[in-house]
Amino acid sequence: MLIVTSETVANHRIVKTLGLVRGNTVRARHIGKDIMAGLRNIVGGEIHEYAKLISESREQTLDRMAAEAESLGANAIIATRFTTSVMAAGAAELLAVGTAVVIEPE
Repeated sequence: MLIVTSETVANHRIVKTLGLVRGNTVRARHIGKDIMAGLRNIVGGEIHEYAKLISESREQTLDRMAAEAESLGANAIIATRFTTSVMAAGAAELLAVGTAVVIEPE
């Protein structure tokens, strides 16, 4: 499944637009990782625990969005965007949305 943020795919034409697809996940922080992140916050530097959490969340949302697109018969997703929102203290949602399409080489 080709997933792009652009409205078009180079050297391809869109032959069918199948509609909006999305994938999301809600993740909560782990108390142990919060302690490590708090210590790192004191001394500075990248907070690897949170970077890993967000990276895993992003991959899961893309996988879920691609699965929805495949179920519609798409072979690509265009105009992909990410958004986040806080659901509760210590928990956040990551949402990916895009347009499922069928493309073919020009």
